[in-house]
Amino acid sequence: MAQVNFEKIILHNLVKNEVYSRKITPFLSKDYFHNRIDKILFGIITEFILQYSNLPTKDALLVIIDKNKSLNEDDHEKIIELIYEIDESREESDLNWLYEETENFCKEKAVYNAIMESIHIIDGKKETPKTAIPDILSKALAVCFDSHIGHDYYEDYIKRFDFYHTEEKRIPFDLEYFNTITRGGMPSKTLSVVMAGTGVGKSLFLCHHAANCLKNHQNVLYITCEMSEEKIAERIDANILDVTMDDLKQLPMQLYEKKIQNACAGFKGKLIIKEYPTATASANHFRFLLDELWLKKKFKPDVIFIDYLNICASSRIKGGSNVNSYTYVKAIAEELRGIAVEYNVPLFTATQTNRDGYSNSDPDLTNTSESFGLPATADFMFALISTEELEEMNQVMVKQLKNRYNDTYQNRKFIIGINRPKMKLFDVEKSTAVVIKKTEKPDAFFFDKSKKPSLNKSNVSEWNF
Repeated sequence: MAQVNFEKIILHNLVKNEVYSRKITPFLSKDYFHNRIDKILFGIITEFILQYSNLPTKDALLVIIDKNKSLNEDDHEKIIELIYEIDESREESDLNWLYEETENFCKEKAVYNAIMESIHIIDGKKETPKTAIPDILSKALAVCFDSHIGHDYYEDYIKRFDFYHTEEKRIPFDLEYFNTITRGGMPSKTLSVVMAGTGVGKSLFLCHHAANCLKNHQNVLYITCEMSEEKIAERIDANILDVTMDDLKQLPMQLYEKKIQNACAGFKGKLIIKEYPTATASANHFRFLLDELWLKKKFKPDVIFIDYLNICASSRIKGGSNVNSYTYVKAIAEELRGIAVEYNVPLFTATQTNRDGYSNSDPDLTNTSESFGLPATADFMFALISTEELEEMNQVMVKQLKNRYNDTYQNRKFIIGINRPKMKLFDVEKSTAVVIKKTEKPDAFFFDKSKKPSLNKSNVSEWNF
């Protein structure tokens, strides 16, 4: 069937088939009609439907055309001829076939339009930057009809029951308490945020968990806006090879190569580390990177790490514009969570504590640096807390701040071990963890310094604050 004939079929059903018209109209665009006369009539039909919530009759269309003084005589005659043509009775088509063919029509036209727009950008006929071409093509390829119109509470109870009993795919931690409080790890389409003061261990946590995901055969994308790609790789090297950062620099080439081959022999996933200058990269840059990785390496991440949120840029708000930090950082958080949803992955990032939170041994959400809009957007957020006593014990305290997957009052605070030279975190036993006694002041802590844990301990007991 010729393309132009199907355009006539669409126009016919828009004015004759109410079920088809109601469902299809939101997805159609006048840009899909390349014949100028078809495009004009389509615009008139959809404008009538939008204004009167009803389908236009032949007489209504003729009156509208007759009143339209912007049409020349030739266009006027051709549109009237087209109105009579589409008003003629046709053999009734199967609705499912119509929906499917119309969706294919829209996809083909969207791709064609995107290719033509890209050519105009390359030729300099449009001022749009060439870096926008992948995004233009991606949007065209993503055109589809969403037939889902909501969850019917009474009719969809079976789907709901199946959902309750379907095990959601999660990215697990290698730290027992984190798996406990997240019910087995982080699901896709989520934004997780670690908050800590300078030097406490934000990047260490991100690097440790990135190494853990790689060991679990996940494809990992680590985006750094702070340290260089080599510095991040060095930290992950220390973690995976189980050597200190200092010893790593002393290894001869042959021994280093052998350790890498032995450590990574069974890994099925890949790790890509990408560096961006501070405060210049936004969600649009990350989308472009993800598309490039797929096109050039067939690499699709299972988890994304961004180090860290506050030094990213917003794709919606220009840097230097007259907006406060609350709005700007919240915008970045929303855009990063949008990346997680769009690419169906869990996304981990970090943020600083504010000045009050830096010396606070019991920080909360109000100690989030720059914007309280960040915790409002995050799905899971926790703080890393370090004190002199904890440092002596090679430990760090974790406090849940926000958790959409479990009750934050259960295991609200807990201790994990930290090996800074090897960039590792580990579980600690009850007998080696810091002892905290109850007093009238809930945040008064006492530490048993006689029980210094071994950095090799990995067992965990059911113990929490």
